[in-house]
Amino acid sequence: MRDTLEVIVPTSLKPWREIAIPHSDVLKGSFQQAEFAADITAVRLGKADPIYQDAAAFYGRTFITEGMRLLLTQVAQRLAGRGGEPVIQLQTAFGGGKTHTMVAVWHLATRRCPLSDMPGLATLIEQAGLMEVPEARVAVIDGTNHGPGQPWVQGKQAIRTLWGELAWQLGGAEGFQLVAESDAAGTSPGKEVLQTLLERFAPCVVLMDELVAYIGQLEESRPMTGGTFESNVAFIQALTEAVKLVPNAIVLASLPESEVEVGSDRGVLALKALEKRFGRVQALWRPVGTEESFEIVRRRLFEPIRDEEARDKVCKAYARMYADEGAVMPGETQEARYGDRIRDAYPIHPEVFDRLYEDWTTIDGFQRTRGVLKLMAKVIRRLWTANNGDLMIMPASLPLADNDVRNELTYLLAPGWEPVIESDIDGDRADTAELEAQEVRFGQVQAARRVARTLFLGSAPPDLGSRSAGKGLDMARILLGCLQPGQSSALYVDALRRLADRLHFLNANGEPTESKTRYWFDTRANLRREMEDRRRRFEGGTEERRKIDDVVRRLFTGASSFDGIHVFPMSGDVPDDSALRLVVLLPEHLYVREHPTPALEAAQEYLRSHGGQPRHRANRLMFIAADAGSIGRLRSEVRRVLAWKSIVEDVEGGRLNIDQFQKDQAKTELRAAENALPSVARECFRWLLCPVQFDAAGKSSLEAYPISTSDGSSAGVALDRVCAENELIIGAWSPLFLRDELLKTFYWKADKPSVPVRQLWEDMQRYLYMPRLRTREVLTETIRKGGASEDFFGTALGKVDDRYEGFSLSQPISGWDDALLLIEPAEAMAYKERRDRESKVVGPTTDPTGGGNEPSVTVPLPPSMPPIQPPVQPSVSTHRSFRGAVSVRAAGAKAELNQIAQEIIALLARDPHADIRVTLEIDATFAKGAADDMRRNVSENATTLGFTTREWE
Repeated sequence: MRDTLEVIVPTSLKPWREIAIPHSDVLKGSFQQAEFAADITAVRLGKADPIYQDAAAFYGRTFITEGMRLLLTQVAQRLAGRGGEPVIQLQTAFGGGKTHTMVAVWHLATRRCPLSDMPGLATLIEQAGLMEVPEARVAVIDGTNHGPGQPWVQGKQAIRTLWGELAWQLGGAEGFQLVAESDAAGTSPGKEVLQTLLERFAPCVVLMDELVAYIGQLEESRPMTGGTFESNVAFIQALTEAVKLVPNAIVLASLPESEVEVGSDRGVLALKALEKRFGRVQALWRPVGTEESFEIVRRRLFEPIRDEEARDKVCKAYARMYADEGAVMPGETQEARYGDRIRDAYPIHPEVFDRLYEDWTTIDGFQRTRGVLKLMAKVIRRLWTANNGDLMIMPASLPLADNDVRNELTYLLAPGWEPVIESDIDGDRADTAELEAQEVRFGQVQAARRVARTLFLGSAPPDLGSRSAGKGLDMARILLGCLQPGQSSALYVDALRRLADRLHFLNANGEPTESKTRYWFDTRANLRREMEDRRRRFEGGTEERRKIDDVVRRLFTGASSFDGIHVFPMSGDVPDDSALRLVVLLPEHLYVREHPTPALEAAQEYLRSHGGQPRHRANRLMFIAADAGSIGRLRSEVRRVLAWKSIVEDVEGGRLNIDQFQKDQAKTELRAAENALPSVARECFRWLLCPVQFDAAGKSSLEAYPISTSDGSSAGVALDRVCAENELIIGAWSPLFLRDELLKTFYWKADKPSVPVRQLWEDMQRYLYMPRLRTREVLTETIRKGGASEDFFGTALGKVDDRYEGFSLSQPISGWDDALLLIEPAEAMAYKERRDRESKVVGPTTDPTGGGNEPSVTVPLPPSMPPIQPPVQPSVSTHRSFRGAVSVRAAGAKAELNQIAQEIIALLARDPHADIRVTLEIDATFAKGAADDMRRNVSENATTLGFTTREWE
């Protein structure tokens, strides 16, 4: 597996591996686990590893913490007889540095090399006001080295008890003789005997390690070789009392910090008894602080940094980045001292230490200092061999795919973390790696894996629910563990939200969009696995189609440009009438830009056919088609909604038993999925197909217009805007455009210079090259406005021979119907002039004032105009009604009915006093019975057209 991280960072900044070089044993992996566990007995016997045995090497890799400085000062002062505490108890958590501190005291007291060879000691002694520290005798009592029933053997002398071994180490045979009787009897020597022993061999140091492990094996009132429980406790009390009386003697004893570390009931009893005895005279040693741990780990694992300038540039870049990011980062990063923490911890980021010392040390058995050293040594070696390019070693850098690192982190956790890491967090088969392969922008910086590693380090320990802020990490803390100078925080935010949607073991206590939402990994699946299983059940089913239908139907509600919106209809379900209708094509009828697609073929079928019959008003249809590249996501999101809904329903119905958190999670996920679905549907159904022209082969030409999905408006409003901006639907029309359209489409010809409004409106509904008006009223208003001017057209109620009935030009129009004629402007002007000339032919007149008769004036007519005949008075007929009936062939019904309307009904309508009623009767029989779809379509159209009788038998 390749762990190399190609980080996008400023080129002037060097990665940690070019500045901080690990010690050779770390790089070679030659260290043993035991190397990180100091053994005071091995040091006394000269058998320890050189880093512990050699005083100069030991102090060279040891950072003298504030607690250790105070303790060593106390020891030096005590051995020099200049004060100091006589008894010091070292009580910290397991792995907290107790034995390491004892080794430091051993080397100070035994003085196997000059003080000047031990880094830091000479300065410490000087600050303590001492010129020198006398060499001292040191006795080491290691409770794990011998058991109560196992005597020590020194030459020919068998030593049975702790006090016997103490006396022998301080004074050999001479010292042992002082306590020989007590050793043989298994009873504690008195305070006076021990005082004599300490005075005779002072200056001296008594180092007592793992006492609880030894005394916890003894039983009350049951003697063993090493004495009884009571005698050993009495010895400790006597020793602490005696050492107070010897000014240049000191006792250091280590005790476990908690009962959990002790293990057995006897051990707990021993711990309590020893705490009581030491508590009477002890001075407590303060354990290592987190900040001091930075230097402890750095010294043990890395060589001294030589390029301090390069290190400082990196640290300043981090501090500057946190200042620039501001509120999206944790509050402490905005303080100046956080920059100092970065420098002190370099090359390991402070967040690594914070999570290990604050979170992981709460795990029983995780050693505070030793455990961190062991873990980080393995992490550093793996990153080094993988050529890791991070600027610092961050939580996001932890190579959890490496077996050694993963085992070191999981062996103290509850079972079940291995599959979580492999499936959700790190490794070639993890979902994080799959996401990075799909999204290049994530893959460039391993954004998904970095987020997941950070979350694991901050959420895997089991007792984090007691945090005041709650379990898990919020967005700010996750960014702190991932983000490096030169990178975008938005990239990691996006990666986290994508992971929250797909990982099975990642949990959240709120919506992914909320900054305070906390995230954590758990060994229990987060219901996403159950959801994924259920989602597959809905694939391609009727419930999926119904859900898509429902969300799309609601999506375009509010589009005011259309009289009807039809979602996934059959062609016969879309009426062939004058209403403007929007047809949403089936999800299978996808659109791909600039390619023949199922969407275009489907739209052409709607334009050609109304069920089994030809469609006559094709120009009243427009279409919405799904984008081929987005339909997959929509189907997936619909199935996700259905899956979560089924889980919630099963929980509420008692068919699925889960805990309260998972119940809340299911409801939250369902709500989030439902809220996200409309936007996904809008991204998918975003192509408006507008018919514009039939080609020679009879197929329509459709133009596609994308509907904006990012302008903040609803889909209906965005659809209306596309129609208006591209003039696909005309809601207000100028008489100028109407005139130009009539001229362009040759409605006005030399032999037929007028057109009925009825024909014009019918053609506008039929032919795709005609303008698409929103309603019939748009045309009516345009004619009303145009009729008041002589620039656009003249009008007439009808035409008989060469005479226009009800002719008007530049006069308001009122009281007209679809039979109104629109007359070509030149023709209308010529007719108006002709009519005016006819009216100027006037006969003799009588002067109304009585002035006599004036001669008549005759105006000669142009040679081209025939003389005007006096109006013929209509003859009065005795016929007062007309009834007619005719049989019409079904095949040519439209043409014949049109002819009847023009040649019979229109002629009868010329008489303004005529009362005309036309009734159409249709009688159709079917030898084999009428088809269901035809009966449905005929009944629907008959209702729309106002048939008073529409019965089937």
